[in-house]
Amino acid sequence: MRHSLFRSPSQSGETLAAKKSASRTQPQSLDSILKSKGLKKILPFLGPAFIASVAYIDPGNFATNIQAGSEYGYLLLWVILASNLMAILVQSLSAKLGIATGKNLPEISREHFPRWASIGLWIQGEIIIMATDLAEFIGAALGLYLIFGLPMLPSALITACASFLILELQRKGFRPLEAVIAGMVLLVVLAFGTQVVFSQPELAPMMKGLVVPRFDGVSSILLAAGILGATVMPHAIYLHSGLTNKRIVGKNEEQRVKIFKFEFIDILIAMIIAGIINASMLVVASALFNTHGMIIEDLDVAFDQFNILLGPAAAIIFGIGLLSSGLSSSSVGTLSGDIIMQGYIRKRIPIYLRRAITMIPPLTLIIFGVNPTYALVMSQVVLSFGIAFALIPLIIFTSKKNIMGQLANHKITTIIAWGIAVLVIALNLFLLYETIFGA
Repeated sequence: MRHSLFRSPSQSGETLAAKKSASRTQPQSLDSILKSKGLKKILPFLGPAFIASVAYIDPGNFATNIQAGSEYGYLLLWVILASNLMAILVQSLSAKLGIATGKNLPEISREHFPRWASIGLWIQGEIIIMATDLAEFIGAALGLYLIFGLPMLPSALITACASFLILELQRKGFRPLEAVIAGMVLLVVLAFGTQVVFSQPELAPMMKGLVVPRFDGVSSILLAAGILGATVMPHAIYLHSGLTNKRIVGKNEEQRVKIFKFEFIDILIAMIIAGIINASMLVVASALFNTHGMIIEDLDVAFDQFNILLGPAAAIIFGIGLLSSGLSSSSVGTLSGDIIMQGYIRKRIPIYLRRAITMIPPLTLIIFGVNPTYALVMSQVVLSFGIAFALIPLIIFTSKKNIMGQLANHKITTIIAWGIAVLVIALNLFLLYETIFGA
């Protein structure tokens, strides 16, 4: 018999471990959950948004927010607030699609688009995942390099082992994986919460930057575009719909509406936390680097300056935050890639093989000594190509009543969503143009 590396999800060749994992992640009935009281009623719905929110605090966000804060102080803090509001809406649409249809975004796309389009979307999706993984993997390796002084290549190999261990948790069901990723997000929160205390920001200028939209020249607009343009990550859209589609099942449309209301709580909590983390990055950079007249464009320079200005403890805390962000983000990217392949072409490869394949580009760059921050920037350029292919189908499908039923978008929701799509896609095209042709 000829064996193929690619497996159909419906084939009987599932491994015993996969079957055990599936048995641990059987969808729960809404009726049984609603019988619970207090926190036990909400707890089953918490988790998917925390995994998706990792996309909003990846190492690329570190670089952008720290540069914005060091160069312009608190000026662009309002941009982070605006981008966070966009994230809440976009992730809500993705979660809602999974709840209403029982399918993820790639699966719905495959059903409504021609086969050639599905294959094309799968190919671009795989490229997006590799670009995503490049940023996350290099960020985690850089964190190890900064904390322990290890060369980048050994740091990358340790990162590889750690990411495999995190993925191993999926075999025990989604709850352990969600718990570990939530723990890593908490580490990032604690890291930058501590940094905010160390840096002692000024309250009045900070509040002004948060609530008063303004710019200071073309360069500030470009940085704002970088923050806003990185708001919607394609893999987070694909992933969120895949995490909610069979998690808790409703018997009818009324129950699915109730499920979405509970899931929206998860989205609010997770996105608010992600927003606080991003704001903290900018606030720390503003209070510390901008005050001393320094513009920080490289994460290793930021680490060195934390050490000089606040001491070794502050620098190590920054490195831990970067490491936690990179590790959690890389695992999420691998899960997204699995959803993309399964959804668009109904094939799967072993998730560990997928993880190994996506490690090849970052390891290659590290071996050849490419600047890590430059690699992060280039990965964001590649990601800009994939925004439209995820966001536009998401809005189209969630606006159709024959697909979504009672969870179809209200007209005002659709209008706002299209406005966000146009803005984000335009900003990404602008950043792409500036990166390639700008001075």
